[in-house]
Amino acid sequence: MSTSSGSTPSRPDDAAAQGPTDPDTIKAEIEATREQLGRTVDELSHRLDVPARAKEGAARAKDTAVETYRESPPAVAGAGAALAGLVGLVVWRRRRKRRRAAAASTAAGAALAQAQAETRRARRDAAREAKKARKAVARNAKARAARTAKRTKRTARRARR
Repeated sequence: MSTSSGSTPSRPDDAAAQGPTDPDTIKAEIEATREQLGRTVDELSHRLDVPARAKEGAARAKDTAVETYRESPPAVAGAGAALAGLVGLVVWRRRRKRRRAAAASTAAGAALAQAQAETRRARRDAAREAKKARKAVARNAKARAARTAKRTKRTARRARR
């Protein structure tokens, strides 16, 4: 469709697609965009400030712990005692391991370690010998039972004749 001047008629949507033409509206949109951009920049700088975020997380955890303690002190005390016990156990085991290693490195410690190893070997050998003895006793008992059964059968046969 064309007009007498040869141009197409303008639609009302075309004006809306180009945006507002009122200077006050344009200024208001620019101001709103600036505020939104400022909030975005603030949020990005907050996200990139790792030390501040870590401090916030620690403060949040502390607040949670304090609140939990106020709600149920025995539970928190028990958890604290369990944590202290666990830390104590880990420290004790590490010290014990270091002491054993240090004792094994000295001459007396080496002799002690050798004596302990010999004791373990002797116990293992004694257990092996005891196992052999139990097997021999069981074998002898089985043979004795077989001989007794044989005699009983022989006696029964003789009695029938």
